[in-house]
Amino acid sequence: MQISFLINNAYGIGGTIRTTYNLASALADHHDVEVVSVFRHRDEPVFAPDSRVRVRHLVDLRKGTAGYEGDDPEFLRPATVFPRSEGRYEQYSALTDRRIAAHLGSLDADVVVGTRPGLNVHLARDTRRGVLRVGQEHLTLGTHSTALRRELRGSYPRLDALTTTTEADAYAYREQLRLPGVRIQAMPNPVPEPGIAPADGSGKWVVAAGRLAPVKRYDLLVRAFDQVRAERPDWRLRIYGGGKQKDKLRTLIDELGLYNHVYLMGPAHPIEPEWAKGSLAAVTSTYESFGMTIVEAMRCGLPVVSTDCPHGPGEIIDNGVDGRLVKVGSVEAISGGLLELINNDTLRQEMSARALKGSERFDPARIAERYEDLFGSLSSRGGSLGLLHRARGSLLGGAYAVRDVLRPQRKGHPA
Repeated sequence: MQISFLINNAYGIGGTIRTTYNLASALADHHDVEVVSVFRHRDEPVFAPDSRVRVRHLVDLRKGTAGYEGDDPEFLRPATVFPRSEGRYEQYSALTDRRIAAHLGSLDADVVVGTRPGLNVHLARDTRRGVLRVGQEHLTLGTHSTALRRELRGSYPRLDALTTTTEADAYAYREQLRLPGVRIQAMPNPVPEPGIAPADGSGKWVVAAGRLAPVKRYDLLVRAFDQVRAERPDWRLRIYGGGKQKDKLRTLIDELGLYNHVYLMGPAHPIEPEWAKGSLAAVTSTYESFGMTIVEAMRCGLPVVSTDCPHGPGEIIDNGVDGRLVKVGSVEAISGGLLELINNDTLRQEMSARALKGSERFDPARIAERYEDLFGSLSSRGGSLGLLHRARGSLLGGAYAVRDVLRPQRKGHPA
């Protein structure tokens, strides 16, 4: 089967890019896979793709190269297909509208997968007949403006399927957007085995990683660690990532006298060796569309203390078994969760082992099987992808059902 991914910029840094390469590489075990990047701004991708996955681009923005198209008159005119209400709208243009439409209209593939709302709109409108159209939601419906929701409601019925990263967001799409005929299914992000020895639990380090952005609430984590320091001054905190909050966080660390206990480490790639140096991970977000760093930490053998925020943490962490969920926005709850595991070596080590084992359900091979099952069921319904069964002999028939990938829903949580 031929599978084509359409992504904003496969040459940059970000969770969607990493996730797309992880999934594409796993699917390449049995299928012909390519990643098509709308933009190219550097010679080589930051994340090295699998050699079996073809990577190509539609618009070249590498200044100083013969292919540079940033001065093309069409590139200077605004887009009319890519939604104005989409967060990346300013990057798109009449040139991207035309190039994407030409690409999708002549696409030699069995399945095309879009990776953000604006590109999913293009998929719905421009993809030639006979190609299965699957849109991915890497954020959440709740984060989209009213105007964008209106655009999606008008375009998405032409998709065959829409995947979300959590069951909670899938429920929101089914209840709020109501897309008749479109399969809406939760598909968690794939996270590969790190390829390094897991954390041994000897390091007295709490590790956090992500953008230094207001939504991550690292200010709460710093304040919580001030309380941790008062009881356990032998422990330290490392925060990896860059962003606009760096100066504010540095000021707060200095004001609390935590300069010997809390360290802003800057971005790290790869991040896995840094997780493995710690014994405990922390996530203090107001909301998460999924919680990629939670899975990354667990795959390195770290139990995670996370705020129980929408949408992902509660579907990843089995509270009290392989990590701890705490109240959103509460310094006391965060510090209490950290101290519970810091002060109980046996519990922390037990949770570490369970986190390492439980996070295997996010392995790219398992998530790829879920996508194959989705493609197969859609082709059976539409009859355009019967070759899927010839590609692998037979599907696993949903052997890894969503309930085996995502944690069972807690009481009162929509399934």
